[in-house]
Amino acid sequence: MLGEATKQLFYEDVEIGQEITPLVKGPMTTLHLMRWSAAIENWHRIHYDRPFAVDHDKLPDVLVAGSWKQQALVQMMKDWCGEGGWLWKVSYQFRAMDPVGATLTCWGRVTHKYVRGGLGFVECDIGMRNQDGQETTPGTAVAVLPLRGGRPVPYPFVMPED
Repeated sequence: MLGEATKQLFYEDVEIGQEITPLVKGPMTTLHLMRWSAAIENWHRIHYDRPFAVDHDKLPDVLVAGSWKQQALVQMMKDWCGEGGWLWKVSYQFRAMDPVGATLTCWGRVTHKYVRGGLGFVECDIGMRNQDGQETTPGTAVAVLPLRGGRPVPYPFVMPED
């Protein structure tokens, strides 16, 4: 939803167990991977050079870069938080390779929530699954949301003291 205005999510709108709107990417093409590699200046050939990836590194095909997977998870969370929210923490693990041709779905679920310093904190399990349902990139995230009628989340975000 790049470029579209997002409706603001407030802390009170969130329930434990709530699913975050999934973000689907793909099928990934070599062109996607080449453009990403160029944009971040990651010239490791396993991300765009099929003969090198397969013959030299013995991989099944060129691979989606971990940094691309990270940005997709961050995009999903930021889309969910809205303009007035803040993605405070994100953590993930690369547990499986995603080759060219993969369709990847970012998912999330609210696991815990609390108020501190007049702001709402929402902890989530997040991850990325391939088209076969395999979890390739599990992780966690903490979003900071405004309370309805409360103060805005400051930018840059600084953890409030109690």
